[in-house]
Amino acid sequence: MSLSRPTFLLSCCLLFSITLQAQQSPSTPTSVAISDPQAVALVQRSLAALTSGVAVIDVTLTGSAHRIAGSDDETGTVTLEASAAGDSRVDLSFASGNRIEIRNHSALPLPGTLPPGVPASAAQTPQPVGEWIGPDGAPHAMANHNIMTTAPWFFPALILEEVVTSQNCVLSYVGQETLNGQAVLDVSISQPLVITSGSEGSVSSAPPGVSIASLTQHLTQVDIYFDSRTSLPVGLAFNAHPDNNALIDIPTEITFSSYETVNGIAVPMTLQKYLNNGLVLELQFTNATLNSGLSTSAFALQ
Repeated sequence: MSLSRPTFLLSCCLLFSITLQAQQSPSTPTSVAISDPQAVALVQRSLAALTSGVAVIDVTLTGSAHRIAGSDDETGTVTLEASAAGDSRVDLSFASGNRIEIRNHSALPLPGTLPPGVPASAAQTPQPVGEWIGPDGAPHAMANHNIMTTAPWFFPALILEEVVTSQNCVLSYVGQETLNGQAVLDVSISQPLVITSGSEGSVSSAPPGVSIASLTQHLTQVDIYFDSRTSLPVGLAFNAHPDNNALIDIPTEITFSSYETVNGIAVPMTLQKYLNNGLVLELQFTNATLNSGLSTSAFALQ
């Protein structure tokens, strides 16, 4: 069976997610990328500044939301939830309707979402999945290549906990930059495709001119920007992609500000999201609840 280029990319990305998850199990890698010690030290210093050594298990943020999308400009409310397991949920409520986005770190794919060419057995393999629900209430599966970056993108402490504890992340120190007129330090984080004994059969060949390793590195890459004075994260950058083409980048940037201490944890109470350098969402949080014991059902797909 021959696959079209977009379908082939979707198939590869699903296989990548299975392969990346398989790397969590004990095995002998044929090659391992090494993180930059300067980047590792900066991430560890930032996590200490955020949490003072207190583990964050889950978080719930509530507040007001301002959404800009073309001619739409509206205000409403927001509830964000995330867990240290790698799950997240975004609930936005506006006069035009509700918008929900769910990321689940280990669930079965939604029925009918496996691309042609992917073995049916993959439907019984728990893996990271995601869905979005628009004002019409209908659930839509998120493309696999759009769920390969960090799920708790709105909460820095959980992002850095994930980075520090992961055996797959490779950190690179990019250097000093300027973000919104502020001096920042840039660390790039990605998950290279590591071939392990027994997982070779999970890896397919990439489209002409694109290597599997470079595509995987690109799809998982996240840049975190740290305040050069306080070491607190002030920005996050990654690429989103059209559902049918992982090779087209949509620059996405999150900014964090107005940090407050809640139960010993530094929480950014203002968040802005930009797509293609345009502001699309601004959130002002009025309440943050930490380590409340969120149920896994909060992140169940609809």
